[in-house]
Amino acid sequence: MNHLEVIRAIQWKDLKHLSFKEMLIENNISLPWFFISIFLAYQQYYILALPFSGFYFLTALRQVHNGFHNSLGIGKRLTWLSLYLNSLTMMASIHAVKFNHIRHHKFCLSEDDYEGKSASMKWYQAILYGPRHMFLIHWVTFKKANKAYQQNLLLELGSIAILIAFVFYFQIHFMMYHVLVMILGEFLMAFFAVWTVHHDTHGHPDIARTQRGFWKNKLTFSMFYHMEHHLFPAVPTIKLPELAERIDKILPELNKKQTF
Repeated sequence: MNHLEVIRAIQWKDLKHLSFKEMLIENNISLPWFFISIFLAYQQYYILALPFSGFYFLTALRQVHNGFHNSLGIGKRLTWLSLYLNSLTMMASIHAVKFNHIRHHKFCLSEDDYEGKSASMKWYQAILYGPRHMFLIHWVTFKKANKAYQQNLLLELGSIAILIAFVFYFQIHFMMYHVLVMILGEFLMAFFAVWTVHHDTHGHPDIARTQRGFWKNKLTFSMFYHMEHHLFPAVPTIKLPELAERIDKILPELNKKQTF
C-alpha cells in the first residue's frame, strides 16, 4: 500500500485542531526542561543537568517542528517569534532547518532532499556526518531559499553570534555549558532526527519508520511517530498517538518499521 492509499483510508482532518490546553502544551513543552537544566548548570551540577538539557533539545525540536507545519495554533507572527527564540536557545537558524524540512517532505530521500542525506549512511557515518549536515542546512538555505528565508537566516545567525560572544566574553559559565551542549545536539541531528527514522526506507520514503510502545513514546515525547507525521504533516505532535491508533485499527496489515 502506498502513501496515497493510506491517506485516503484514514480520517485525520479533525486532528489538526488544538484545544486551548493542547495549544498551551505544544507551545511551552520545552520550558520546564530548559529552566531546570539552566538552574542545575548555574549550580555547577553539569552532569545532572545533561539529561534535562537533552530533554530540552528534544522538546524544543518538537515545538519548532510543529511550527514548521503551522501546527502550533498561534498564528504566523507568533510562530515566527517561536522559531526565532528557539534559534537563540538551540544554537542554529531554525528557519534554515524549516526550509530544508519542507523540502524534505517534498523531495523525500531524493537528490534534492538535503536534510535526508544521512538516511542512506551507516549509523556511525550519520553521526560523523553531523557537523557537515548542519553546515549544509544553512548553506543550502542561503543559496536556494527566497529572500524572506535568507533574511531570517542572517538575523538568527547574527543574533546567535552576538549571544555567544556575550556569554564567552563575560565568562557566564552556566550559559557556556548550554551553548556547548546545544551545539553537540545540533551535530547529532543527522543521526537522531534523520537516520533513525528513515534508514532502509528508500523503497517507500513517505512510509517512514515509526514507534510503538507506551513508555518509549512517552520518553521520546511522541517524536518517533514519524511515519504518521510524513503521511499527515498537518497533524500536531500531541495528536499523533491518536492518529497511530486509527492507522493500526483501520490498516493493521500496513508494514510499519520500528524506529528502535
